[in-house]
Amino acid sequence: MDLIKENPLDLLIRRIRAHHPLGVDDQKRILDLPYKIRTIEAQAYIMREGDRPDRCVMLLSGFAFRHKLTGDGSRQIVAIHIPGEAPDFQNLFLEESDHNVQMLTRGVVAEIARESLERLVLENPAVARAVLVFTLVESSIFREWVLNVGRRDARSRIAHLLCEFACRMNAQGLAPNGVYELPMTQEQLADASGLTPVHVNRVLQGLQRDGLMERDRRIIRFVDWEAMRDVADFNERYLHAREFEHGRNSIGLRSGGLAFVN
Repeated sequence: MDLIKENPLDLLIRRIRAHHPLGVDDQKRILDLPYKIRTIEAQAYIMREGDRPDRCVMLLSGFAFRHKLTGDGSRQIVAIHIPGEAPDFQNLFLEESDHNVQMLTRGVVAEIARESLERLVLENPAVARAVLVFTLVESSIFREWVLNVGRRDARSRIAHLLCEFACRMNAQGLAPNGVYELPMTQEQLADASGLTPVHVNRVLQGLQRDGLMERDRRIIRFVDWEAMRDVADFNERYLHAREFEHGRNSIGLRSGGLAFVN
């Protein structure tokens, strides 16, 4: 499916509906928002700390990451964004960005004028609630990342990040049978987990050696999902996606690969 030929805001609607229902009229109001399509290269900034945002960006393809810098330039990655997500919702009613949003890979975005989106949210309670739920889910993921870096050991930290990618990307149809291409380098994984690149490499090798996962360059395939979940201390609850509610969907082993099964 070509997300550019259809209205790209359909992707945003599908992403929101994973967490909150939207009526037909509210979906149409979102589709009627004015937008511009732009291609952004890897490592280019969508938003820099200190910027005064005048637009909201939705990822149509490619991956982005949110990060903060210390005074000496050390970087902490605090979130990864996948296609269908709108990293700028957090800046919708703030006058100045307090963090950076940067592309992990080359990607295509839809830029929505902040003024138009603000007006839609203020005038339509259902859309406002949907956007609020969207940002609350991001906050839930933030909390899990704080726990991951603050209290889990190195092995569990990396395993948890890999499990989260599998669930989020599978929910968006980006990880057939649970197999996906990890869009992060070992240096970026280190900045997301509070480790060094050398330590990240040792952990990845250990997970492979123990038969939990297979890795072909950046292609990740889980060999034993349940064991990987145990190592990661992973529970999908914090993602708040309907696919995972009440255990209706989980990842199961099938023919050497992985798939979400009922």
